[in-house]
Amino acid sequence: MSLTNRILIAMLVGILVGTLLNLILGSTGISEGIRSFLHVYIVDGVLDVIGRMFVSSLKLLVVPLVLVSLICGSSSLGDSVRMGPIAGKSMGLYLLTTALAIGSALLVAVLVGPGENINGASGTNFTTTPTPPFMNILVNIVPSNPIAAMAEGNMLQIIVFALLFGYAISHAGESGQRIANFFRDLEQVIMRLVMVLMALAPYGIFALLASLFSKLGFAVILDLAAYFFTVLGVLIFHAVVTYSLLLKVLSGLSPWPLLKKMRSAWAFAFSTASSGATLPITLETAEHRLGVHKEVAGFVVPLGATINMDGTAIMQGVATVFIAQVYGVDMTMTDYVTVIFTATLASIGTAGAPGVGLIMLSMVLTQVGLPVEGIALIIGVDRLLDMVRTSVNVTGDAMVSVLVGKSEGKLDKGVYLDPHADI
Repeated sequence: MSLTNRILIAMLVGILVGTLLNLILGSTGISEGIRSFLHVYIVDGVLDVIGRMFVSSLKLLVVPLVLVSLICGSSSLGDSVRMGPIAGKSMGLYLLTTALAIGSALLVAVLVGPGENINGASGTNFTTTPTPPFMNILVNIVPSNPIAAMAEGNMLQIIVFALLFGYAISHAGESGQRIANFFRDLEQVIMRLVMVLMALAPYGIFALLASLFSKLGFAVILDLAAYFFTVLGVLIFHAVVTYSLLLKVLSGLSPWPLLKKMRSAWAFAFSTASSGATLPITLETAEHRLGVHKEVAGFVVPLGATINMDGTAIMQGVATVFIAQVYGVDMTMTDYVTVIFTATLASIGTAGAPGVGLIMLSMVLTQVGLPVEGIALIIGVDRLLDMVRTSVNVTGDAMVSVLVGKSEGKLDKGVYLDPHADI
């Protein structure tokens, strides 16, 4: 059985086991001793420990993978006049897809009205961290200490340092070539480590989903069904329709090979709810299943994992309209434009980690004068939606890498169309 199929089976079994545990723990027909055993030793014990160890093992790869991949990519492109256009295309496409995501989310939310029949009073408290001014985000992109940036996992600073370092390598003659060869060898070692960890992926994914659904269950969805399914519908539309149209119109390629070959990346994204943790799989998929050349994939995909947050933008759009309707606030056209602009720019500063979208949502709400306390209304279902929107994000990363690769003549079309091309 292929790794992809084993991962998908692990997902389904994890959801079923978690839902069953949720029903058992909520039942009045079991003794307190059994309930305590299941909760302490199974849910918060074995499942939680295995799940967190798996996520940590993925995250340990993020910084070295981003650093080495971007250094290799930029050093390969640095002595070419194409580096600037490739960077421009990547940034432009990521911002375009994010703007389309937030725009469609606002339109659908206004038409559906998910918050019109909900009382604004909520007993749930939400404490938000003040969001930094956008100018500070721009200033903080440039690292003053690259070692500190790597230790803290500051991905934007790591990206800037890696691009500059790779560019310098490409212009340093024989010395630069020796350093470039070292990083290419190091990249092969890191990718081998990725494959070692992937062999354990089904077990980690099972534990993550079983633990999550044992605590949430499906009942939480019913309380906010209109909001939940509005966000879910826009997410699926954006991943399947918007990306497919962009790929077909801008490259002439069929979108079906892309969608079919993203299954492994979707499984990881859904399970971890982290674009950063899924980065090794997204990068491997772009190179080996979609046929994007290494120098382009190693440049575009890590960049997207940091700045491409289409799924988060969709959540922010629907949530803004939802909270406005719940609290009876009428939004003007200026407010909608402000939301689009703010959410698009906020995606650049949104880390690829679980739950961070709620923090960035507070900035969007503040910009249009809506109560930040309204975030408390959607916390119950946000974790489930976070898993889906991460899957959307990684699909966008892969799609943009294919577009850029095709436009630069660095896409192996035979691999892209080969249904058997696998990791």
